[in-house]
Amino acid sequence: MTRKVHIKTYGCQMNVYDSQRMADVLAPLGYAVSDTAEGSDLVILNTCHIREKAAEKVYSELGRLKKMKADKDGMMIAVAGCVAQAEGAEISRRAPEVDIVVGPQAYHRLPQMIAEIHRGAGKALDTEFPVEDKFDKLPAASGQQGPARFLTVQEGCDKFCTFCVVPYTRGAEYSRRPEAILEEARRMVSEGAREISLLGQNVNAYHGEHASGHDWTLGRLIRALAEIDGLARIRYTTSHPRDMDDDLIAAHGEVPQLMPFLHLPVQSGSNRILDAMNRKHDATFYYRIVERLRAARPDLALSSDFIVGFPGEDDAAFADTMKLVREIGFAQAFSFKYSRRPGTPGAAMPRQIAEATKDARLAELQAELIRQQIAFNESLVGTVQPVLFDKPGRHPGQIGGRSPFLQAVHGLGPESLIGEMAQMRITAASQNSLTGELVGAKAEAA
Repeated sequence: MTRKVHIKTYGCQMNVYDSQRMADVLAPLGYAVSDTAEGSDLVILNTCHIREKAAEKVYSELGRLKKMKADKDGMMIAVAGCVAQAEGAEISRRAPEVDIVVGPQAYHRLPQMIAEIHRGAGKALDTEFPVEDKFDKLPAASGQQGPARFLTVQEGCDKFCTFCVVPYTRGAEYSRRPEAILEEARRMVSEGAREISLLGQNVNAYHGEHASGHDWTLGRLIRALAEIDGLARIRYTTSHPRDMDDDLIAAHGEVPQLMPFLHLPVQSGSNRILDAMNRKHDATFYYRIVERLRAARPDLALSSDFIVGFPGEDDAAFADTMKLVREIGFAQAFSFKYSRRPGTPGAAMPRQIAEATKDARLAELQAELIRQQIAFNESLVGTVQPVLFDKPGRHPGQIGGRSPFLQAVHGLGPESLIGEMAQMRITAASQNSLTGELVGAKAEAA
């Protein structure tokens, strides 16, 4: 009997990967993925706990689902992910309509939890950090499609930044075995993948134990992945400056498949604020890492994360952040106002910043980051870039894809090029995308 499961995903790309793996786990039970919650037998909210009020958004959605459940006999509701991990008991208390609460390290147990409910258990909750490797318990990945795929290689974080809940919701750093990663990557390529993005909460902290007994770093893993025939592009995210080791920096200059685009969060340009954040590096360290990366790969484009309004951030500290942004230059960036996360050291710090001050600083920072993003995009006009096409464009006759620098690129071309790489001359740029025209053999064949 075919049943429907709808999975709503919040937050980071790792949650997207986890949602796809939940679908893989449930497929043998006869669950087919549905695009809507309406009419589904099981609805899973795969949650994120990074931003303020994340939990409240979940409870709001649960209120909508509660009404839906009342109208559909046998419908089950599950809350998964980081909010489930952080607030499992509270979810059960506040939202009795929820049947399953499962943390991000235990979703491989979804079939057993569903079986427990069918046997009359009533509710199922698992927010433990299990001893076994959940990846060894998961079936072969089948949920992803398209030429660009995501592959989790590392989970958890041991850094304990004072603003962040990840160590508490995802647990300690854990690296998958290299053999398992390579096997999954080969399967993806056999299914048509041309690009693989390696995922981890702190992905460059990867240290996987190889069957030979040797410890593999991320640089070593990337070099092994580059040997897979048909894999044209490799990316990785998200990184910590302290884990940019010599071999990984060298790989940026020595592995052609490793794309010239790196997301390297810094959060602040103020040494005092970086210390308060427990980042365990200063601004000079970040400058030097960037200098070494650009020496290894001169065309490298950078992305980063910034938090404004962290407790104790005065005008001088914010000015240090603006100075770092202007001196380094970023092709993309994500910037946020500091939000107090319950249970983190930052939430209890004195000198919390007024919202109006945070708003003003964020506006100033984002204006500069947008200016830099537009300038970087415009710098590519007139150049020829390899584009991996992955979908039809918005208008008839258009196709869309991604540049080596992760920009969206669109232009006229046949849908037969989807899944392929082709050269495009960039003819126009906006803040969020590039426009191009096919050149070379693919243009002649179109």
